[in-house]
Amino acid sequence: MQVNHDFQFNKVKEQISSANNITILTHLNPDADTLGTGLGIYNLLKNDKSKKVEIINGSNLLPKYLDFLPSFNKIKHQIDFKEGLIIACDCGSLTRLGFDLKDREILNIDHHQSNEYYGAVNVVVPSFASASQVAYRLFEKLYKITVDSAECFYAALLSDTRYFTASCVNYEVFEVARELVDIGVNPAKVASNFTQRRSLASLRVLEKALSHLELIFDARVAILYVTRDDILSTGALMPDMEDIVDYAKSLVTVEVAIFAVELENSIRISLRSKGVDVSSIAMKFGGGGHKVAAGMVLYETSLSESLNKITKKIIESGLLNGKDEKEK
Repeated sequence: MQVNHDFQFNKVKEQISSANNITILTHLNPDADTLGTGLGIYNLLKNDKSKKVEIINGSNLLPKYLDFLPSFNKIKHQIDFKEGLIIACDCGSLTRLGFDLKDREILNIDHHQSNEYYGAVNVVVPSFASASQVAYRLFEKLYKITVDSAECFYAALLSDTRYFTASCVNYEVFEVARELVDIGVNPAKVASNFTQRRSLASLRVLEKALSHLELIFDARVAILYVTRDDILSTGALMPDMEDIVDYAKSLVTVEVAIFAVELENSIRISLRSKGVDVSSIAMKFGGGGHKVAAGMVLYETSLSESLNKITKKIIESGLLNGKDEKEK
């Protein structure tokens, strides 16, 4: 049974119909959800000969294991269209898109509870497991979903549900997956690309991260991190470190997992939990995300200072005592 949500179909249809140029934007340091959602939409809209469509990501590096997705090679790194509709995919804030979008009309498609609703039209469903789930339910009413689009949406859904193991997985998630498979998606093909195409650098940097494992607060919080030297010595790129935080979360006693990456001018933090709201912590530092998966980027601070600030905030928030920051 499909749950009804306000997808504003008429407003979205009007936006798309009136646009001659459409720019699909995916967020910086892209993951499978933002790219799968964006490519799913791109593969639908590119068939409309009355429109010019481009798909953009502002980062220089894209996850190579996703290069099997249809039209992956069409992703550009700069916006060519100076005017037209912007479709933002899986992005909670304008800043994370990486471009100056002043005076541009935006269709905002997302599922983050911390979304800032920056679009002229916002189709944001926090109860959905992935942005691709939102996009699929939206665009199935406007277009006939093709196999190429279905494969992109399915890949994004598979990734953001952690292979259908996350707490957000419910009947609707499996119903969407079933419908996408019925359209023509090969689940084994997608799973193989996700699980059997790791780079050697990803294993080497994982070894470095695990060597730094620290358990605090009676092993209820786990910390992993990699330094600049770790990254340089292993040759790892950002996509190689995408899922390291999940290793910390997998420990039986751990309630909150922290993974920090020391970059040249910043510290990138990923937070995961088994139930408490870590997005409330991320938002305190200018970040955001979901209740059990969030993150932020800290500037003008060291790795040790960043970790100290975060662990202190976790204690102050009362999360480990079963309290929500909003209740305080």
